[in-house]
This record gives sequence, C-alpha cells and structure tokens, in this order.
Amino acid sequence: MRCPRCGNAPPRDSYVCTFCGKRLRIERIEKFLFFKRYEAEWSNPESFLARLYLLIINPAKAFWDINHKRDSAPGFFIILFNSLIYGLFGLALFSHFQIIDINGTPVNPYDVTILFGYFLTVYLAFFAFGFVYYILLLVVLSYFFIKGANYSIGFTERLEDRFGKKKDRDEKERAKLAEEASVFSIYKSGTLLQKQEANKYNMLFCAFTPLIITGLIKVLIILIALPTQQISLPFNFSFYSTVFDTIFQSPTWMALDIIDAIVLIVWIPMNMTIAIRELANSSTFRVYLSSVSIGIITAIIFFLLKPTILGTL
Repeated sequence: MRCPRCGNAPPRDSYVCTFCGKRLRIERIEKFLFFKRYEAEWSNPESFLARLYLLIINPAKAFWDINHKRDSAPGFFIILFNSLIYGLFGLALFSHFQIIDINGTPVNPYDVTILFGYFLTVYLAFFAFGFVYYILLLVVLSYFFIKGANYSIGFTERLEDRFGKKKDRDEKERAKLAEEASVFSIYKSGTLLQKQEANKYNMLFCAFTPLIITGLIKVLIILIALPTQQISLPFNFSFYSTVFDTIFQSPTWMALDIIDAIVLIVWIPMNMTIAIRELANSSTFRVYLSSVSIGIITAIIFFLLKPTILGTL
C-alpha cells in the first residue's frame, strides 16, 4: 500500500502514513472533534507549557506532537504537579482543624509562627505521600491500559514491530528506516518516529493530565465546603473521634468521589485512547473500547476501596 501523498509504503495495517502523517483510514469515531486525528507536517516540538496546555484543550494535537519527540514528553512532570497539588489538598483539609492550645497552654489560632510550622509539616507530608502514591497509581493504571490495548489491538506487538524489541536497538538499524523512504518523498522527517525508542510510559503518563485539573477543583471544594473544628495539640485521637467523624463523614467526600469516577470513566480513557493510537498507529475505536472498559473497572475498584458514598447515604 502506497501513501497517496508522499508515495512511501507504510505497514499494511497502518491508519496513518508513518512518513508524512496523512490519514489512510478514517473511522466514524474520528468524526467527533475530540478523537479527530491531527494532520500536519511536524518540524519542531511544542514548548513545555504549550504541551501542557494542549493536553487539556486539544489532546489529539498534543499527543501528535509528543509522539514525534517522546523522550521529552512531560510524563514525569504530570506526577510532580499532581504531588504538589496533593500537598495543597492536605493544606486545605488541615486548615479546617483550628489549634486553640498546645499542651494545655492557650494559643492564638492565627499566630503566624505556629501556622507556618504546622502547615509546612502538613504540606511536606502530603507532598511526599502524594509523590509515591501518584508514581504507583500511574504505573499501575498505565500497565492495565496497556494490557487492555494488547487485547484489542496487540499494542505491545505493534510497538515491537514499529520500534524494535530491544531497548538498546542499534542506531544504524534505525537509520535503515530512513533509507526505505522514497527518493522522491519530501517527508523523510517522518522516519523520526521510528528512529526513537518507544518511551511508552513517559507518553502514557501524559494521559493523566486531567488529574491536575480535578485536583485543583477538589482543593477548592475541600477549602470551602468542610466545617472547621477546634483542636488541641498533641492529638488525642480517642477524644477527637467525633471531630474527625464530623470532617470525614461530610457529604463533601461523596462529591469528590463522583469527580474521581467521572475522570476515571470518561476523561482519562479518552486521553489514553489517543496516546495509545498515536504510539501504535492503530484503530481509535478498538483502543477506546478497551480503555473505557479499564476505566470503568478502575472506578469500581476505587469505589470499593474508598466507599465514602455509601457512608454518606
């Protein structure tokens, strides 16, 4: 099969020409703006901030750009930003615990010295926990999305065919791909896609960008909606059981769980679909079916592990 635009011969099961980026097959699902493949001649990667912005407003263009330079994908920064926001989540939560005395000595709950040390400790603790949590979360979820894509399109096999099985694939072997391009083609830069390592996890982590947006929304909800309780230091957990119950049995947590469920079932699977199809040059519809299935299963598991909705009904 020859590409009608550049004259090169991409693999038979390709949905996009690997040399010039022209769509070779159009699926019905791609009539929806969100899933429409971005077609253009790539020259230079977008800036870091531009990529983050595009991941939110135009994922198709963002992953198209990232796929041309996968080693600079902002996947690690998605983890870092989520961890920083989780620290803010801790600050918002503990801002509702107002310190009125320490070791029996009354204190000014608005004393800057006390508040600084208190909130700094809370922020660092939540940031550290969030960093480990998001690394594990994104790795595990990406693994299951990959497993789903393996079932629907043979994702791992397609990557091996496209980028090679060995991580240390010889550069000369990759360079042979450039020689396969038609001597009449003006789109030889398209071979850059195949000359790189897959870097699949770094690229797939970018599909979790919605967690940054929803994380900020959840911080605002916690800051506004939870009641404030007065406490003494050090904590007496048995004495303050009613205080914690007042905080953690608030209907606010049900709203946060609903937000998480929507993101896991709708937004992340849509982003993951685009990321996987760009990496594998495969069907959008078949990848979406597996991705949304993984999203639904994940949301159910999270619901069972954190059943605050049942606790507030």
